[in-house]
Amino acid sequence: MNSKHITFKVGGMTCMGCVGSVKRLLGQLPGVAKVEVDLTSGLTDIDYDPAQVDPATMRRAIGDGGYRVED
Repeated sequence: MNSKHITFKVGGMTCMGCVGSVKRLLGQLPGVAKVEVDLTSGLTDIDYDPAQVDPATMRRAIGDGGYRVED
């Protein structure tokens, strides 16, 4: 696997349940190897295989889950 790393700032998370939801939303995508979420900062670190998933797909998954990626 040719792994890449990306960090998103995710808004709309208010509790550890939200952290778990974001981890599940991203973790179920093919090619996502690791997801770390910091509730306080909103920073979400993702290790992924770019041959299987792209950042736009990850952004959509976060948005579909009711959260937002802040630029």
